[in-house]
Amino acid sequence: MAARIRRPRARTCERCGREERLDDATGSWVVADGTGEVYCIHEWDINGSFVPFEDGPTEA
Repeated sequence: MAARIRRPRARTCERCGREERLDDATGSWVVADGTGEVYCIHEWDINGSFVPFEDGPTEA
């Protein structure tokens, strides 16, 4: 069985507070609330605690 990979649904910049959400229709990130700083090199709050693989049934 193939592993299913999931993406984060939302992210927030740790530097300027910009919030974005994943748009299912386009498959890309869109600004949710507040644009943050225009010239910020965004540092997203997605880190090693996010697990991109869904747990699924294992084959015996």
